Amino acid sequence: MNQTSPSKISSSELSRWLDSSSVKPVLIDVREDNELSIAPFSFPVVHLPLSKASIWIDDLSKKVPTKQPVVVICHSGIRSWNFGIWLLEQSLGYEVWNLEGGIDNWSLNVDPSIPRY
Repeated sequence: MNQTSPSKISSSELSRWLDSSSVKPVLIDVREDNELSIAPFSFPVVHLPLSKASIWIDDLSKKVPTKQPVVVICHSGIRSWNFGIWLLEQSLGYEVWNLEGGIDNWSLNVDPSIPRY
């Protein structure tokens, strides 16, 4: 797959993927620490806050395996979209998806127990 931008995935599509597929995606959450504490995602994530990129950038390939598809998450889908584009530009072979509407949309349509902010 030779992507130039992340593929879009809705919260309901991601929910079905996480519940039914044998090949689970790696979930990357690019929100800040305080956002994650307010509204943690319902599944385990690799937390890569954008403001701390200088800390994790050199270990990216160790933190995020290239053999699994990647779904990037943020609050509303904009920071994750930008991170997804950046990730694809690194030419490391990632298959990248962006959660449309972010955790806010997930809370509205999949898991209302997650607080909205």
